[in-house]
Amino acid sequence: MHNKKTLDEWLSWQEQLMEETILLGLDRVQLVYQRLFPDGVAFLAITVGGTNGKGSTIAFIDSIYRESKYRVGRFTSPHLIKYNERFAINGEIVNDSVIINAFEAIEEKREGVSLTYFEFSTLAALIIFSEATVDIAILEVGLGGRLDSVNVVNSDVSVITDIAIDHTYYLGDTRESIGTEKAGIMRTAKPCICGDQHPPNSVLAYAKKIDTPLTLVKEQYKGEIGLEGVHQKLNAAVAIKVIEAISEQFPVSKKMIKCGIKQAQIVARFEKVNVGSKTVILDVAHNPAAVQTLVNTLSDSPMDTVAIFSALADKNIDDMISLAAAHIKHWFLVPLSAERSIQIETLEDKFDDSQETTVCVSMASAIEQALALKEIQRIVIFGSFYTVADASVILKEI
Repeated sequence: MHNKKTLDEWLSWQEQLMEETILLGLDRVQLVYQRLFPDGVAFLAITVGGTNGKGSTIAFIDSIYRESKYRVGRFTSPHLIKYNERFAINGEIVNDSVIINAFEAIEEKREGVSLTYFEFSTLAALIIFSEATVDIAILEVGLGGRLDSVNVVNSDVSVITDIAIDHTYYLGDTRESIGTEKAGIMRTAKPCICGDQHPPNSVLAYAKKIDTPLTLVKEQYKGEIGLEGVHQKLNAAVAIKVIEAISEQFPVSKKMIKCGIKQAQIVARFEKVNVGSKTVILDVAHNPAAVQTLVNTLSDSPMDTVAIFSALADKNIDDMISLAAAHIKHWFLVPLSAERSIQIETLEDKFDDSQETTVCVSMASAIEQALALKEIQRIVIFGSFYTVADASVILKEI
C-alpha cells in the first residue's frame, strides 16, 4: 500500500494517522525504536534541548565537524519550506527517496503501533544517519526533553541551551517545571553542556541525582562568528564545549573550531535579505525570550524599522508585542496558513491606539506595502516559523 507513495502522500498519511499532533510519552516510539535498532544506534549522538538557541548551537557544532573529516548528520525541526530540511548529512539536505526508504523501514517494523508525525521524523532521521554511516549525529529535541521522541536515543552528550517559558500546556508554566522536562535528556556519566545563565535548580538537582557531569557555560566565545547578535557568542561557546567533551573520540583542531564558528549559517535566525536598498530581517522568534533577543540585535544598529507579524494563538503574544513595540514604527499584521494561528481580528485587538497597524490580506500584500515605504530602511518579519516560511517563499521571487 505504501510503496507507491510520494513524500507528500506519506506526510499527509502520517498527519491523519493520529488525532494528536503532539503526544508526549516514549512508550510507543520506544517499541518501534527497539525493533529498528536492537543494539542502539551505531553513531555518536548529541541531543540538543532548550527553549531558544538550539538551532544556532546545532549550526555551530555541525559547521565545526564539517570542517573536519568526520561525517555528520543534523536533525532539526520544524522545517521552514521543505520537509527535507529536517535531515542533512555533511550540510547536504537529503532527497525524497532517502526519506521514503526510511518511512518504509519504519512501517515494516511499526506493526500497528501509532506514531505521531514528529515520531516518524525522529525515527527516519536515525535510519537515514545509520544508512549514511555518519560518525556523529546532532539531534534537536522537539519539545521539552524527557518525553520527547528524540530521547529514545541514549545520547553521548546532552546540551541544554536556555530555559524560558514556552509550550506551557505541555511543560508547565515555571522555569523549574520546564527545567525538569529539559533535564530528562541527561544520561548518567555522560556530559551535559548547559548554556542557561541561571539554570533552574531542577536541572542542577537532576544532574546530581543521576550523576551527570554538568558543564555550565558562562564565558562568551571571543573570536569571529558567522551569526549576528551577542547571544550567538554564548551559543558558539556552548558548541565548543560540546566538541571538547568528545574530543578524545573525535579530535578537532583549534583551527577547525575557528573556521567552523566563522562559517556557521542558519536560516531565519536574524537572516538578512537585501531587497533594493532595504534590508529584510527574517527571524522565527516566537516567544518573549526570543523576541527580547531579536530586539537586542536590532538595537545594535538602530534605524527606522517596520514589522510584519503574526503568531500562533497559544503563544504569549501580548508580551511579544510589548517587548518589540518601542523599536517598531508600524506593524503589518498578516493571516497565517497554520491551523493554530491567531485570528487576525484578535491579533489586531492586542495593539493599542498608540501603535500604528495595518491589517493585510496576505503576506505578499504586507511585503509589498512595507517595501513601498520610502523612509523605512529595515523590515523585520517575525512571530512564528509559519510567518517566516510564508515570507521566504515570496522573497525568493522578488
